Amino acid sequence: MAARRAAGLLPLLLSSPSGARIPLRRALSLVPSLRSYRLLSHPARSFSTSPFSASASASNGAAAETERTRELHLYNTKSRKKEHFRPRAPDGEVGMYVCGVTPYDDSHIGHARAYVAFDVLYRYLRYLAYEVRYVRNFTDIDDKIIARANQLGEDPFSLSKRFSDDFLSDMANLQCLPPSVEPRVSDHIDQIINMIKQILDNNCAYVVGGDVYFSVDNFPEYGELSGRKLDDNRAGERVAVDERKRNPADFALWKAAKDGEPWWDSPWGPGRPGWHIECSAMSAHYLGLSFDIHGGGEDLIFPHHENEIAQSRAACCDSSINYWIHNGFVNVNSQKMSKSLGNFVTIRKVIEMYHPLALRMFLLGTHYRSPINYTIEQLNVASDRLYYTYQVVQLLVAIIVSPRLLGAHLRISQTLCDCEESCQQQQKNSGDSLPANTLNCIQKLHDEFETSMSDDLHTSVALAAISEPLKVMNDLLHTRKGKKQEKRLESLAALEEKIGVVLSVLGLLPSSYHEALQQLREKALRRASITEEHVLQKIEERTAARKAKQYEKSDEIRKELAAAGIALMDGPDGTTWRPSVPLSEEEGVAVKT
Repeated sequence: MAARRAAGLLPLLLSSPSGARIPLRRALSLVPSLRSYRLLSHPARSFSTSPFSASASASNGAAAETERTRELHLYNTKSRKKEHFRPRAPDGEVGMYVCGVTPYDDSHIGHARAYVAFDVLYRYLRYLAYEVRYVRNFTDIDDKIIARANQLGEDPFSLSKRFSDDFLSDMANLQCLPPSVEPRVSDHIDQIINMIKQILDNNCAYVVGGDVYFSVDNFPEYGELSGRKLDDNRAGERVAVDERKRNPADFALWKAAKDGEPWWDSPWGPGRPGWHIECSAMSAHYLGLSFDIHGGGEDLIFPHHENEIAQSRAACCDSSINYWIHNGFVNVNSQKMSKSLGNFVTIRKVIEMYHPLALRMFLLGTHYRSPINYTIEQLNVASDRLYYTYQVVQLLVAIIVSPRLLGAHLRISQTLCDCEESCQQQQKNSGDSLPANTLNCIQKLHDEFETSMSDDLHTSVALAAISEPLKVMNDLLHTRKGKKQEKRLESLAALEEKIGVVLSVLGLLPSSYHEALQQLREKALRRASITEEHVLQKIEERTAARKAKQYEKSDEIRKELAAAGIALMDGPDGTTWRPSVPLSEEEGVAVKT
């Protein structure tokens, strides 16, 4: 009952008297015996309070190197094998370029898959104490944008700006960190023209009637990334085949202006850039001609990234990228996602019914290079798993900040400063060691997390690693034996801290567990097309039926709600509800498993 009351008080307890929200870790820090708790028997790095603190504290490459307890290995598409990640400048920052969207429509779950994957790489590199310069572009002028703008009677730049803003909103909902730079093609025409000039000067391109084409015949290394031969090139990938080309595989660097299309002046006449040249020019501008990581979806390997390599090296023979990284495709119900099949799923459509982090959890449940099959059933499983994770941690926070446990040291009427002063007097035992079983559990989580993530970002294994700590926390919270364990609250706080680090690197740490749980509940009600008042009414009807020993009616009510994805939880304080996998789907998943 006390825990239930504490959970109900959480919004109040995590607010200051002025109404401002107190961060979770700030609230935890107010517990006298936990605020400066250190695990002295283990390396401090393993239990850092911030997943990115090493990056901030490393003053030079040598210091940063001591922080990296694991060697990161990444699969390089070019070498077709996993390689030890060694940045070009060990004492400097990692340069990473990821091909962005062409914003002519709402972003889909394929986009979510790609940018969540590279967001995790970005976060993990920072966790390993690397400084990262992450560049992700917008192709804000393209044939598809022009066609869609003409269809809607809208200015192409206005349309691309609108969908770019929507994309950024989608990425924020998925908790993808903003890149260091987000350049747009239309702002880098000068850099593009200069690169085309260099390619022409090096005899790897030719001009035809105001168009400029790259000559693949003059670049013998063409095809080394994809392993394809010239005959395999998909001529006309984004434009109609031009019979004026010397080789059907030649591709446009500059396109002569057409009536009604945006254009810029150039040495070859008015026109606009081709699709491929933009990324070569912008990556060189922000990262240099040689940098560490270039990423994107598997569909970009050929021709886009193959053409990028050709252009960049034709402009400068010393140009090179160390690691080419690509994520796998997204299928929908075991079919390729496409508008023609009617199974095109946008991010916005998904998050109408599901918490954005449930979609992120689903995406991280499959290794980034493997194809992933999107189904509502698997999304429900991910949402349920997310709810369980947050529920365990939120209950811990509710108990730790409960007035009954803090007593006179945490009165709701006190200011945050007053709480801090009163708590400072009770830190004598803050350096005492935690119980061995807690230390072992935390160290195991740390080892499994870093081992799996350093092995080409196996996020599914990293997610599985938090299962045991969550179970230990559940035992400490609910079982008689757990409640009697020595340094129980200290153990709970230390476990929560390490789980928080894992969730943060995976991009699954919410700003508020309480708010995230409430949002997950609201989404579940929306999917079930019912209100919470209806659920509570059904709980009352079931309670009355049980008192009257009408057990068949009681079971019917429970099953009715379970089929809608609403699970009833009976306890000593009464019946509550939580979102769950709908009963029929849960049985289907169990059979498949």
